[in-house]
Amino acid sequence: MASLIKTNLSFIVSIILVSHVFCQPGDIVDPNKPEPGINDGGSDYTKPAIESAFLGQWAIDNPDAGVAAMQLQLMPNDKVIWFDTTSLGPSALKLPEGVPCTENPDQNNQPDCYAHAIAYDWKTSLYRPLTLKGDAWCSSGNLWPNGNLVATGGTYSGNKAIRVLANNDDPRSDFDTRLNVLADGRWYSSNQVLEDGSAIVLGGRDSYSYEIVPPQMEFQPKRFDLPFLKETTTPGLGPGKPVENNLYPFLFLLPDGNVFLFANNRAISFAPQTGQVVREYPELPGGSRNYPPSGSSALLPLKLTADNQGLNPEIVICGGNVPNAYELVDARHVTEKQFLPALKDCHRIQPLAPNAAWVDEQEMPSPRTMGDLIHLANADLLMLNGAQKGTSGWEDSTDANLTPLLYTPYKPMGQRFKELAPTTIARMYHSCAALLPNTQVLVAGSNMHQFYTYNVEYPTELRVEKFTPPYLDPALDPQRPTITVDATDVILKYGTPFRVTATLPRETPFALGEIKLTMLYPPFTTHGFSQNQRMIIPAITTVEENVINAVAPASGAIAPPGYYILFVNYLGVPSQGLWIHID
Repeated sequence: MASLIKTNLSFIVSIILVSHVFCQPGDIVDPNKPEPGINDGGSDYTKPAIESAFLGQWAIDNPDAGVAAMQLQLMPNDKVIWFDTTSLGPSALKLPEGVPCTENPDQNNQPDCYAHAIAYDWKTSLYRPLTLKGDAWCSSGNLWPNGNLVATGGTYSGNKAIRVLANNDDPRSDFDTRLNVLADGRWYSSNQVLEDGSAIVLGGRDSYSYEIVPPQMEFQPKRFDLPFLKETTTPGLGPGKPVENNLYPFLFLLPDGNVFLFANNRAISFAPQTGQVVREYPELPGGSRNYPPSGSSALLPLKLTADNQGLNPEIVICGGNVPNAYELVDARHVTEKQFLPALKDCHRIQPLAPNAAWVDEQEMPSPRTMGDLIHLANADLLMLNGAQKGTSGWEDSTDANLTPLLYTPYKPMGQRFKELAPTTIARMYHSCAALLPNTQVLVAGSNMHQFYTYNVEYPTELRVEKFTPPYLDPALDPQRPTITVDATDVILKYGTPFRVTATLPRETPFALGEIKLTMLYPPFTTHGFSQNQRMIIPAITTVEENVINAVAPASGAIAPPGYYILFVNYLGVPSQGLWIHID
């Protein structure tokens, strides 16, 4: 016991020393000074993280998946679901023989014999078609606590639809669709799962409201007006010529249960059960960050304490374009397109800090619009996809950004972005990415055109890629943990201890300060925003040989109920992931 106390005391002292080491000049500290007792996150290693010179690697996972990935969700059954639209003609994948064609209500109920959605098995690269009813073009979505996928809204007949796909391995499983059940039309809207497992569906074209959708198909819709959405809408130029600049708004559930909302260049937090605005934040200067300028945003990892003290969450926003960029490039506004350079700037804010304000983050090495910003298994982030000029919209961008960026938010300023190995495939408008349980990144989609088009500079992209991040450098394999599944708790309860058992190839026991647990809530990704994306770093209390004892998040406000992917990291080198569930 004395030895254990001594070890833990040494660990605590080391953490204090490391906190001083990591608070370098240029780090983001002011003006978002947290109150005493607020946890700021940062490094929880007592030794330097292992870094590799390996810049990653790209590989084709499937040469033709048949359906372009406009909206994408990884499910706990290890299927990646993606879909596009039913109102813009055929896809490249016919329904198999014996599967009846569907009637398309947006095409005079004509039979549609093409698939517009697939379930892709990331382990085997095989896929099967799914059927859509009610157009899901530019819709939103999330997972329910039971792992089912819900897709909300779209356009035309799908404007007020919800579609649910069960989290099971039944090869006949398909979307269960209900039309006209939402309170408002939801085209270009965003979802955020709440602490009770329900989700808000917010915004959309001409929809200045939100509603709460519970995790079941039968519910009474209720509309909450949100004037902030009208205030942040750039006036259109006339009938049929929308601009907006605030579609697909950025939403994040805060640890106090309120929701942070960013639209165009402004932000508020509000109480989801009442719609009351709790706080207004300063304007973010420099440009517009939502669709169609389409910047990227993420909630940085939430690092917890053993006693689940208050958190000081932090949000980053990068890229986008100037407010009039869409007007100068879209065919509804001009005959001569002007592709303005996208923005390179990034900014961070701590929305629960008493003097919350935007702080300049390090600039990206290259400009980017429509980029995907996703969490990696070791709590770094990856920026990929998108373009260097223009905006979202049919053929409204050019100069594909082929170079992904590794973003390490707690390194000293000037060291936070690292350019990685470029791809050779342009992933622009309507492309998606997702972190997989094997710690690779699946990348799919890109359709710059109204219909499937191939004989142009940026063709509709049906190839599926996997990107291998730097932490999968084979030279790091001797440092890579392996989770012992049978000796690990996969059902977690809020605020209670849980156990993870893992080993290193060199049979060296783990030590406090050398390991980190990460839990990823898999997001619904579309149009450059990963909705519901959330990474939790639970507190580790003790380590006994290969058994890691930790404390689960305190509540659904920190970790909404449902399925997460658990990773064990040894000095920045992650294990393969394991699906776990918390409620």
